[in-house]
Amino acid sequence: MTLSIFRPEQLPHPVRYNLLFEHLPPLAEKRSGICRPPFSINAILKALIYKALSQLPSLSELAFGLRNNPSLSQILGFNPYRSLPSVERFSRFLRDTDNQILQAVRWQLINTLIEEEVIKGERIAVDSCPIPVQVKQNNLKTSVKDRFDKAQRLSIDTEARLGIMVHFPNPFKKKIVYFWGYRNHVISDTTTELPLWEITRPANISETKVAIDLLKAVKEKLKLSPEIVAGDASYDAEKVLESIVNDIKAVAIIPRNPRRSKSENYTVKQGKIYCAADLPMYRKGKMRPKKTGILYCQYCCPLHYGKKQSQYLVCPVLHESFFKGRGCNVLIRLEPSVREQIPYDTEYFKEAYNERTAVERTFARLLAIAMQKPSVYGLQALSNHVTIAHITVLLVALAAHKSGHKDKIRFVKSFVPKFL
Repeated sequence: MTLSIFRPEQLPHPVRYNLLFEHLPPLAEKRSGICRPPFSINAILKALIYKALSQLPSLSELAFGLRNNPSLSQILGFNPYRSLPSVERFSRFLRDTDNQILQAVRWQLINTLIEEEVIKGERIAVDSCPIPVQVKQNNLKTSVKDRFDKAQRLSIDTEARLGIMVHFPNPFKKKIVYFWGYRNHVISDTTTELPLWEITRPANISETKVAIDLLKAVKEKLKLSPEIVAGDASYDAEKVLESIVNDIKAVAIIPRNPRRSKSENYTVKQGKIYCAADLPMYRKGKMRPKKTGILYCQYCCPLHYGKKQSQYLVCPVLHESFFKGRGCNVLIRLEPSVREQIPYDTEYFKEAYNERTAVERTFARLLAIAMQKPSVYGLQALSNHVTIAHITVLLVALAAHKSGHKDKIRFVKSFVPKFL
């Protein structure tokens, strides 16, 4: 049994596309000063949405398809009796269009879905997806010198940066793969599995630096008040957790990151701090590092700083820190941690964390329409390519909802073969 959003036998070919594009917010047309007649930017945007839905791998195939299908080019807004956009015209649109223009289209679609109560945003999840660029450094079949030297700049895409992808080819066995490109950071609604907010950054930008801006956008621009914000252990950072708990007023469902948990190499006896050699450490004073902004009390190696342990020439336990720099250093936190408000190791936490996988299914649909296979280079062009993929997913959801097929708002990959 096949499912479709619209029944092909009931609607003629042009009307079916109109039912999709009538929900697309229009762009403001601009007159071009060049000699060649300008093409409608709304028609170009519709063509790129068609490219995503049809899963065409390149702009060349899009231009070829329009030239050989006059009825399709007319539906998208072009005049089939005149010249049609070339590959360069589509590439120029992606390269020169300000990403905020397309973000405004995506934002209007999200607002409409929120007004229609398709998206409620009660539970959201944050994650990112790698977007490798098509360069020889990413092709392991080619011989390249210093393939993964992060200091180098690619000649074909100077804004691409070196990042990592984590795979689990076998259960509980992690494999790290390096790549050149970008990352698309997304906030997703776990109930509908639709993307709420997105932004593309070079691959070397930390996820925690982008997450706070995404959370602010959900609260301030979309006016949503989620109850739960879920994410994997890579978002286990103090500032991210504080933004979720204090600013969003939500429960942070983010597990502890083992890399950030330091093993305690000290003990506390009668209010004093003792090092691994069981010697009372020297209290150096309070400090507030700029990186964390947290107040600590610092304790140092008594053999380097103290006067009462002069009988020892070296550390009694030969601790490696004694021979590297100035010995052991311990920071005792003096301010409460936001992690004390997170219900770790509870059934509520485990059940809520299982919903985080919804954002992975969101990425799966975006990747199904070739979001991860860009045919352009540069941050702005690639950001526009990714934003159009998000617009496509949201447009399909809105068209399905408006047409009375509320159970098919996620029919993206199978949209074209069942829609046309």
